[in-house]
Parts: sequence; structure tokens; C-alpha cells
Amino acid sequence: MTVAKRKVSPRSGSALSDSVYNPYPPGILPSDLDSEIARVLREVDVIEGRALARWHALQPPILTGQPPVLSNIGTEATETLGELMLFDKNISTNRNLACASCHMPYVGFGGPIPSVNLTIIAYPGSVHIRAGKRTPQRHPYSPFFPVLQYNQVQGLFFGGNFFDSRATGYLLRIPDAEQAQGPPVDTQEMGLPDTACIAFRLSHAVYRPLFEEVWGTGSFEINFPHETARICATPGGAAAFGGSTTPIPLSAADRTRANTVYDRWAQSIDAYEQSAQVSSFSSKFDAFLAGKYKLTPEEMAGLKLFDGKANCNSCHLDGRGTTLKSNQTDTSSAAMVNPLFTCFGSANEGLPLNPRDSFYYETKPDAYGFTANPYGLGYRDLGLGTFLRSGFGSGPNPNMSWRQYASTVDGQMQVSSARDVAMTPPQCPTTEAPGPYFQKGFFHNGYIKSLKQLVHFYNTRDKYAYPVTSGHCPPGTTEKVDCWPMPEVRNNIDMTSGNIGLTDKEENDIVAFLETLSDGFTRPYPNSDTFTGACIRGGSAATQGNELLIPTPPLPPCASAVCGALPVPSPPIP
Repeated sequence: MTVAKRKVSPRSGSALSDSVYNPYPPGILPSDLDSEIARVLREVDVIEGRALARWHALQPPILTGQPPVLSNIGTEATETLGELMLFDKNISTNRNLACASCHMPYVGFGGPIPSVNLTIIAYPGSVHIRAGKRTPQRHPYSPFFPVLQYNQVQGLFFGGNFFDSRATGYLLRIPDAEQAQGPPVDTQEMGLPDTACIAFRLSHAVYRPLFEEVWGTGSFEINFPHETARICATPGGAAAFGGSTTPIPLSAADRTRANTVYDRWAQSIDAYEQSAQVSSFSSKFDAFLAGKYKLTPEEMAGLKLFDGKANCNSCHLDGRGTTLKSNQTDTSSAAMVNPLFTCFGSANEGLPLNPRDSFYYETKPDAYGFTANPYGLGYRDLGLGTFLRSGFGSGPNPNMSWRQYASTVDGQMQVSSARDVAMTPPQCPTTEAPGPYFQKGFFHNGYIKSLKQLVHFYNTRDKYAYPVTSGHCPPGTTEKVDCWPMPEVRNNIDMTSGNIGLTDKEENDIVAFLETLSDGFTRPYPNSDTFTGACIRGGSAATQGNELLIPTPPLPPCASAVCGALPVPSPPIP
């Protein structure tokens, strides 16, 4: 990676150069990272410009009724406000990263940089060489996830947002809205050091009048001290803050007002993500359910496998019955006309540790004195289990009664909606080699690089299991084809998959069906035309991305801060 070759003050908020801080071994960062970030930022600006035009085209609001309602344009005004926020680069410490920088429409609001999806899988933050630890989750349909709850009869957790469900919805009662409150103050993402910085930056936003129309004229009556701009230009985690997450000195009343603005930020973004602009129910499958599209023979075969032999429908619910036995036939009508293809639960599918994940190498303090991951390769991503322990790499658990169940969910990650899993830009019509294709990363750690590999993993994980780490498959085998390295977390693995017995053609049929879940078939998907990058050509979907596999270094034991937190994992995680 190359950025401006100048040393900067830890207070300046500028991007750091390689000569100052770059903890990554050679070959970890993609060589085109700077140019690809710049490309995405140009695309973000295009969409922000369209959103501004949409706002200016709105009719004047009329507040009427009891309780008062913004008559006629209230819905569009709130959704447009959320769109303006999502694509606003100013809501980051260096004003160089929007929420959408990691979530662009043309890939179903997933990761927009193919080389990142192939390599470090987590996206660089406002301080560019800081990066997260997981793949960006897609926004569509996430607003429909319920508040996190433990179902005592099932003995399972359902709901929340984020892969580890840490956006529980406990306060706003909307997990998707609470999810939107995470990235702006995440040290490795947008990096603002105080949630009040969002209120401060919004108070100077060009769309402030729209915010006040929607949420009230007095929203920004906050007495920000003179040093606020300087504080907000310093990345979160800086040693200068002494561990404080509220470094802006506000009165109790002003802190409450700033918190309210932050809640309105979250609710506005949720409104946009729940709108037909994002969660549009406009796929081939939706047309099929409405009797307006006939599935091809391959797509229909894939649907039957999805509901039957492959058992996908047990977790990614499609509104129909599951026909696991050979003599079962589902002749019922669809139980839902808008199925979400998720059960809202979590599962550990047994993914290998991905040694390309940037998080493993962020082990040194940067110029601000911040170290993202002091445990290096001793970190294990326990997902929901770590969250229930309020552990390192997650967030605080707001319900102490849940903690006792942590060891029963170690390794579990949220069952994301399968909708839009295959969405790509129009000029790159598939996720699959030989293409032309758009390179994605699948699952929480991006280890899987194609839908073919994804289905093959579910199908053969246990059949071709080897006691090795990634990059060390035995001679005569091919990783992701007839060799699957051991799971990162061996506890609580979902055994409803792993040795299903699908043929190669049946795997391909399921991929064909998954491609029917991409929005944009019945009507154009908004802003899917903004991709200006390059498609990839060549290779095979079965081994897609294997040329960039690297040998996993010798792994130290799981750090005690992760695997020693109570209740300890059972059995112990090495």
C-alpha cells in the first residue's frame, strides 16, 4: 500500500504513511488498495450527489395531525436523510470514509473492492492502515431482524445485527439502527472518538435542514466546546484520550441532546435500509412467487435441492416446507410472499482460520498509541460466544443472564439472509469464475471466494476434512476442492451440513438458484450502475482465489483474554 510519504502529528488526523506505520508483512495488503479506495470514494460522491438532488426535489413538508405527521413526504424525507448519512464521508475522523465505502449498492451493499475481498477481507478505516476483522455484512433485509432474544424452549438465540449479534436492539428496539451506531465510533472503521462527534459533524452537514425537518428544529441546540473539532479529528483509541470514550466535555444536558441526535442518525439509516431503495424484494424469485417468472430447469432444480437434499431451507427459510426425505414432495403454496431467507439465528459452520485477515497483523501501536490486536494470531473469533462474555473484539453484553450460555454458542455467527448474496455490478454479471465476474468474499472471514466453493463447503466439509491449517493441505489434494482445513473454532459445529452427498451438477444448480435471489430483476436496483472498476476473467469457480492462499503461520494458543474469559469454552479451544 502506498499513501502520502509524510510524517504527521498524531493530532493532525491525516492518513499515516507506510514509513510511519504498517504492521502488515509483505504481500498481505493488495497492491491496488489506494487506487481502489479512491475509486470507491468517487462512486460514493456520485450517489451522495443523487441523494442531495432527491432531497431538493421533495415537496415542502406539512406537519399535521395528532400526533403530528409529516404528511405526504414523511417517508421519503426520512429515507432520503438516511441515504445522505450513509454516503457522507464527513462522518469519519479524517472525512475520507462513508458507511457506504464498505457497503456499495452494486454488490448488495457488501464489500466493493475485489482485491480486498481476495486478500485482507476487512476494509481499511478512516486511518487507512487500520482495518477491521470481518467481511462487511450486506445491508438489505437486515432491518427485519428482531431484537436479540434467548428462546428458552429452543435453547437458541435469535435476532440482533452484526455477525456476533452484538447490536441487540436492547434500547432502540431496532437492531439494524443500533448496528448503524457501531462503525462511526469503531476504532478501525470510521474512527470518531466520541458519539457526540456525529452530532457535531451533522450540525455542519449541508443536509442539516432536512434533519431538522424530520426530527425537529431544536435538534442541534448543543453547546459544543471550542476544542470539539480538534477532538473529532483525532482517531478513537488515541493514547491522548486516556481510554475515555467521551473526550468531548459536555454538560449532562448537552450530552443527552447529542445522544438523541445519534439515535436519530441510527433511525434514519435504518429507514433507508428498510426502504425499497435497499430491501426491494425485486428478484427473479419474487417474480416467481408472484407468478410472473418461470424458473429455468437449473434454477428449479436448485430450489428443490435448497428445500430438500441440501437442507439449506432449515436455516435460510424461503417460506416453504423442507423435504429432506426422498419420497417427500411439497405441494403447498408459499407460506410467505416475502421470505427473508434467514431464521434470524446463529451457527458455527466450521470455517478454517483465514490467515489473510488483516486483524491478525495489527499488533503494533500506531502513531496514536493504538494497537488493534495485541494478541495477533492468538486471537480466535468466537462470534456470539465472545459477545455474551463482553469479550475482546466484540461489545458489551446488556443482559447478564445471557452470559451463562456463552460456551454453548462459541464460534456461532449470524445466519445472514441469502438474498443478494450473488448481486454484482451489471458489467460483471456473476460472482463465479471464469466470468467476467466480480470477486466477493463469503462468510464472516472471507475464506470462501465463490458461491460454488460455498455450496461445496457445505456439501463436503466433513468428507474432505484434514487436521491442517489453511495453506497446508497434503500433497495430491487441492484446498477447497478435496481438502478442507480444520475449523478455527471446533466447538458447537452445525452438523446439519458437512457431508450432504450432492453431485457436482447439484452444487451448480443450487448456485443457479441463489442467483435468482438478487434484487433488480423486476425493476432497476437503485445506484447499481455506479461501479467503475474492472471485472475479473479466467480460472475456475472451484479454485477461485487459491492463487492467493498463504500458509498459516504456526498458531500460538488462543489468548487468555479470548478463551480464558468466563465461562471458559468447553471443550477448551486451542
